[in-house]
Amino acid sequence: MPNSLNAPVPLTLFGVAQRGMSAQLVRMNAASSNLANAGSVSSTEEGTYRPVRAVFAEDFDRASGLSTVRVSSVIRETTAPVKEHNPNHPLADSNGDVWTAPVDENAEMTEMLDASRQYQNLVEALSTAKQLMLDTMRMK
Repeated sequence: MPNSLNAPVPLTLFGVAQRGMSAQLVRMNAASSNLANAGSVSSTEEGTYRPVRAVFAEDFDRASGLSTVRVSSVIRETTAPVKEHNPNHPLADSNGDVWTAPVDENAEMTEMLDASRQYQNLVEALSTAKQLMLDTMRMK
C-alpha cells in the first residue's frame, strides 16, 4: 500500500498476521464447504460434488523483508466420486447407480482444526504484540 510519496509501506506484524488469518479463514471455509457436501449424491459422475482446496503461495515484502502468505487459488480436487448401486434412490440412473461425493470427513475435520489452531495462534501473537506495545508506552 503506497503512502503519500508513492513509496511502499513496509509490512508490520499486524499486516503479516492479518494475511495469515485471511489465509486460514479461506482454508476453514473450504473445509466447511466440503463437510457440508459430504454424502451428497448425484445421478451422474460429472455432477457429483468434488472437494475444494485452498492453494497458498509466499508473498515477499521487499520493503520490510517479511514473508507472508496469500491464497493463490482455490481448486477443485480430481478425486473420483464413489459409485453406489442403489436402484431405489430417486436420483439413480438407468443402471440403478448413484454417485457420492468423495469427501473424507475425518480429513476435513483435521483440516478445519488445524486451520482454526493456526488462526488462534495468530490472534494470540497479535494480542501479545498489542500488550507489549501498551506496556512500552506505560514505561516511565
